[in-house]
Amino acid sequence: MSDDNASPDDTAPDSTAPDGPDLGVPDLDPVIHAQARLRVVATLNVLPDGDEMAFNSMKRLLGMTAGNLSVHLTKLEDAGYVRINKTHRGRTPVTFVALTKRGRLAFEEYTKAIRALLDNAGGKQ
Repeated sequence: MSDDNASPDDTAPDSTAPDGPDLGVPDLDPVIHAQARLRVVATLNVLPDGDEMAFNSMKRLLGMTAGNLSVHLTKLEDAGYVRINKTHRGRTPVTFVALTKRGRLAFEEYTKAIRALLDNAGGKQ
């Protein structure tokens, strides 16, 4: 039998309630956090500022299909994290990818957030 006057479950999320207290848990950038995009950004981050990597080299290095890599690069490009340069070597089309300054900063912030999250995991010793 149902009780219409029962209190709502205090543990159930309330979509109208403001976010709870800040527990010091850092936000992780959802654009970078996806595994494939994290691998892409981490790979590009080791290149000197302004250097770029050929799409096919990245595809081989990361073991990704062209379609999968292309989808993730588009998301990163939409966020302003990578720059894509389509050109030609002779008559052969070549696509180069570089991490932008914004992407480098986002990756730096992401790694700080991950470190903070991991440092706080399990409590203080």
